Amino acid sequence: MPLGAYCIICCRRIGTSAPRLKHHTSWKNIRNIIRVTGSLLLGGSLFLTYEVLALKKSLTLDTQVVEREKMKSYIYVHTVPMDKAENRGLVWQARKELHKAVRKVLTASARVLRSPFADSFSTVDIEDHDCAMWLLLRKSREEDKAARLKAVQEMSEAHHWHNYQYRIIAQACDPRTLIGLARSKESDLRFFLPPPPLPPLKEDSSTEEELRHLLASLPQTELDECLQYFTSLALSETSQSLAAQKGGLWCFGGNGLPYAESFGEVPSATVEMFCLEAIVKHSEISSHCDHIEAGGGLQLLQRLYQLHKDSPKIQRNIMRIIGNMALNERLHPAIVRSGWVSIMAEALKSYHIMEASHAARTLANLDRETVREKYQDGVYVLHPQCRTSQPIKADVLFIHGLMGAAFKTWRQKDSERVLTENALVDENRYTTCWPKTWLAKDCPALRIISVEYDTSLSDWRARCPKERKSIAFRSNELLSKLRAAGVGDRPMIWISHSMGGLLVKKMLLEAAKKPELGAMINNTRGIIFYSVPHHGSHLAEYSVSVRYLLFPSLEVKELSKDSPALKTLQDDFVEFAKDKNFQVLNFVETQPTFIGSMIKLHIVPVESADLGIGDLIPVDVNHLDICKPKTKNAFLYQRTLQFICETLAKDLGN
Repeated sequence: MPLGAYCIICCRRIGTSAPRLKHHTSWKNIRNIIRVTGSLLLGGSLFLTYEVLALKKSLTLDTQVVEREKMKSYIYVHTVPMDKAENRGLVWQARKELHKAVRKVLTASARVLRSPFADSFSTVDIEDHDCAMWLLLRKSREEDKAARLKAVQEMSEAHHWHNYQYRIIAQACDPRTLIGLARSKESDLRFFLPPPPLPPLKEDSSTEEELRHLLASLPQTELDECLQYFTSLALSETSQSLAAQKGGLWCFGGNGLPYAESFGEVPSATVEMFCLEAIVKHSEISSHCDHIEAGGGLQLLQRLYQLHKDSPKIQRNIMRIIGNMALNERLHPAIVRSGWVSIMAEALKSYHIMEASHAARTLANLDRETVREKYQDGVYVLHPQCRTSQPIKADVLFIHGLMGAAFKTWRQKDSERVLTENALVDENRYTTCWPKTWLAKDCPALRIISVEYDTSLSDWRARCPKERKSIAFRSNELLSKLRAAGVGDRPMIWISHSMGGLLVKKMLLEAAKKPELGAMINNTRGIIFYSVPHHGSHLAEYSVSVRYLLFPSLEVKELSKDSPALKTLQDDFVEFAKDKNFQVLNFVETQPTFIGSMIKLHIVPVESADLGIGDLIPVDVNHLDICKPKTKNAFLYQRTLQFICETLAKDLGN
């Protein structure tokens, strides 16, 4: 308006001015026209500039979105306040633009001097606060291994980034970095993208049918009798017929009998479970893993994992399969693409020790950057489960006994159990695996491994009725798995319960016969035996006397006092241990153990637990609780800890 009024006044002055001499009139009019035109042009330019800047302020658009989209990064739009008070005029706006330009010049010069980015990043306009993130991303791809590891560690320790920055890393990092982040204890789960969408099921098909189809497509070669049995059972039975066949407690005839979980419990196995059991065995064969991947097994197993979140047993079997497949490096890209790294990263942070340990095994097999060893099925690292800067100086191996397991055998005594909710919050009150919770904190320089293998009290309870493995067979099987895990490369202590002690003795004797396993013998510093029946067990005698009821398994038969194999094992090992100067500590129970609700038996008497070497300490507990301390301050744990520290004193530098 002021500009328009000024133009009108000027025009009026021209029109109402008195006539002058003719030769002056023409030049005066020209000057007035130039003056008015210049005023119009200058005023209009200033007005348009002001309006454009004001419009730009009110419609601010983050143009960096375009560049981030080019890099397939997460789009993060900054919110711009619309407060009118921020429209502070032309001078303020010009000053702001000038400061912004100066900052960009300074940032650009700093980048040129330190050359932080690779050629692919050099043309990208990156905000200053994103510089550190891209620096780490570039370092994670350098040829120098130490630089890569340091970059991943710094990424995992970043807890102040925006959501979009975590997503940029998730989408831009390579598989090696992603696996490293998954194995880093402090990593934020925002580093991991959700698994890709699963392909739809075939029309008129179910997950169970797809699983059965996958199992049927696997080769039927290189299978032992037990695997053949599981495969044929899973393929021949349907869920309905299996449920009907197992509807009663005693199911004489048919296939249901070998799967009776206990004398007072109705079996709960399903066809899905049988299929998974069979696929677990198939996944132990390297060539069969290729067929599982080619048949869409990674996606199908992921669908089952999501469907059975309330079934830890099914989830653990699925993780066992993925962990076995991860032993084959050629399958690593497929495992990463299918989204299993994200799932394992979340499981690794679980309060449930079994779930976390299964995930730790899979991620360790995927991590070829920092892990040389390979952990086969049944070999679980309890500590360290994540990447650590703590140097590992020695190994401690836990071998369970008859009817035991890698985790439940080494739990805290059940009578002291608190509510599950409290146990999850405070592991000092109750732990489901004291080697992981207590020993790892007291001796952080140890690698703690727990081994699992199948045993049975009776062939009626055998998971596979065709599987009848002797102590000698199992010892060779475990030796192979432990050697693949690098056992023998460091000083070590064996800790065993019940029949597990016999396996330890047999493994050491077998290793002594093989030159390639000589390091395992030379690095063995000591052995702890928890109620190991060196001279036989009353359980075997009782089982034989009622064999028509219990139908004792091969493992139990080998524990009888008159077993020639047991006597030979004892004599050979005592001589061998004395020659090698092994340190030995023996614990033995003094209380009888209830087997079921009616049978009460002193399984390992004091005289049978006496190896003839080392201290023999009677403890007022039963056979099951001899390896389950009441508390961290209990004598059982403290004496065990003392033995470990004293035996490994030189190796740990204590």
